[in-house]
Amino acid sequence: MRWEAQEPKAAGAEDALLALQGVVRSVRTPEFAGITFHEVIAKSALNKVGKTSGMPFGWTINPYRGCSHACVYCFARKTHTYLDLDAGMDFDSQLVVKTNVAEVLRRELARPSWKHEHVAMGTNTDPYQRAEGRYKLMPDIIRALAASGTPFSILTKGTLLARDIPLLKSAGQDTEIGMGISLALLDPDLAQRVEPGTPTPKARLELVSRLRDAGLPCSVMAMPILPWLTDGDESLDALFGALAGAGATGVTAGALHLRPGAREWYLSFINREYPQLAGKYAQLYSGGSYASKEYRQWLAGRVNFFKKKHGFTSKAEFMPLRKAGAEAGQAAAKAGGDASTPAASGASAAGKLSADTLF
Repeated sequence: MRWEAQEPKAAGAEDALLALQGVVRSVRTPEFAGITFHEVIAKSALNKVGKTSGMPFGWTINPYRGCSHACVYCFARKTHTYLDLDAGMDFDSQLVVKTNVAEVLRRELARPSWKHEHVAMGTNTDPYQRAEGRYKLMPDIIRALAASGTPFSILTKGTLLARDIPLLKSAGQDTEIGMGISLALLDPDLAQRVEPGTPTPKARLELVSRLRDAGLPCSVMAMPILPWLTDGDESLDALFGALAGAGATGVTAGALHLRPGAREWYLSFINREYPQLAGKYAQLYSGGSYASKEYRQWLAGRVNFFKKKHGFTSKAEFMPLRKAGAEAGQAAAKAGGDASTPAASGASAAGKLSADTLF
């Protein structure tokens, strides 16, 4: 693979990256046509999630910013605007890589005040997007977390995760881990439209099976369900049936929500690809980021029906609750675990993650 290293230039999108501390170089390669990787030296790896966030985890790690999966509905799109990049094409093509993230993480985990709370990965951008095949950041991250006895979870659409199955099995001997695959539709043509940079639905189903065959738990995040595109009975029946057949240990499903940034990008996609639905979407999301209460209640009923039909009766989660992470930390402390609490990277408002949390 041939890579071209470049100094960040004061032109277009790259101009904004000059303001980002720690940029070492910008890189392009023919294998990633149209994508620029901005390699940075990170000062921190662990990001604190505020207790009022409503999130079931206390810390996150995001080795990448931006995502080549290019999902038109991605809620994290607005986070790119904090770099003075746009939430559309720049989010898909101007990617930030924290090349030293594992080294920094090991130092943070070694501090005496670290309480071994649960750490979530894949909460903003996918840690197993295609760039991971080049940079190989996740293996050392997993090793660092496992060695410190820190429980963690990974949510991904990336089948590159299969590379690390032996490592994850080993990590599971040292700490509690959770695995989640993001898959909310089966139609390969629709998938190519709404999430063009992701592995196919078939490939992700096969990944679920591989994880289960390896003895690892694997829940599925069937989100977002897209109004008028994937919320019909035939689609939901086929999806939950396929997930059951692949051996998924649980499923979480819910309706599309459109935060600022994602809202504009997704609705422009609807206007372009499905203009007959534009008026319906405008009405359904007229109250803000979330679909109407009536729609969400209706969808929840259909989801529950098909979950029960296909045997998903338990409330299996792919990540432990914050309390479980705290209990794990207390147990590790009693066992003589040695780690620390990094300084909080930022605060978060109720129900939302802050910019620092996501990064």
